Amino acid sequence: MAYVVVEACIKCKFMDCVEVCPVDCFYEGENMLVIHPDECIDCGVCEPECPAEAIVPDSDESAAAWLPLNTEYANKWPNITAKGESPADAEEWKGKADKKQYFSENPGSGS
Repeated sequence: MAYVVVEACIKCKFMDCVEVCPVDCFYEGENMLVIHPDECIDCGVCEPECPAEAIVPDSDESAAAWLPLNTEYANKWPNITAKGESPADAEEWKGKADKKQYFSENPGSGS
């Protein structure tokens, strides 16, 4: 089992989760993060750290559509091991529904 980043992260990209991950399994896109499912050790420390509640166990039904995306982009985007800056308007996007249309395939800075 692993944890999965879901739609709620898009355009929020709070990075509190990165700070607590003991195995550095987060990868950064332009406007969201993903978790590499083969690297995640299922410790769960990241889940309560996410202000957007965008991290769920892969057994959660909301994870099904997002597990393939996490897998694909964890293999394309840069690994991130330290908390960076969230978008200036992250709080405005927190809790908004139907954000999948804003997903960007572009990598983040990896900072």
